[in-house]
Amino acid sequence: MSISLVARRYATALYELGVETGQLDALSAEIDRVAIAYKASPDLRAAFENPLIAHASKRAVIEEIAERLSSSQLTKNALAMLVDRRRIKTLPSIAQTLRELADRKKGVLRAEVTSAAPLSEAYYAKLQEQLRRITGKQVVIDRAEDPSLIAGVVTRIGDRVLDGSLRTRLLAMKDAITPGAA
Repeated sequence: MSISLVARRYATALYELGVETGQLDALSAEIDRVAIAYKASPDLRAAFENPLIAHASKRAVIEEIAERLSSSQLTKNALAMLVDRRRIKTLPSIAQTLRELADRKKGVLRAEVTSAAPLSEAYYAKLQEQLRRITGKQVVIDRAEDPSLIAGVVTRIGDRVLDGSLRTRLLAMKDAITPGAA
């Protein structure tokens, strides 16, 4: 079964549990924090994927992480279940899908804005307002940096990409000057 399908199933179950208990926002935020910690540590990922490490040790590690991040019992139980079912490697995908489901419930769109260098808060506020006007919905901006863009900004909202990067413009110019060269 593909990771995205597994992630969607678990995220949907967590979403329903969060709605039922009235803890959807907190659950989503806590799962996201643990997923960030998981993604940030190659050693942690390797330990969970290593079949030679005892299951009890893996469960103790995830419990310790959840405890250090002040996670609720609901989040701790969900993480323990992922370890028990050997699905912890899907945690980043589960967190993203859960966040998308929670955002959709609140009528929020999430935009990923990637720039070559840090941008000012005023720029982000203006961009957020423009995106709100364009989409008619509240927009939350996730920020990222990618120096390979050279300059400019790439904005992703769902499956729409607004690419205003210098890298893309230079590649377009190159293609226009040298047709057929790949």
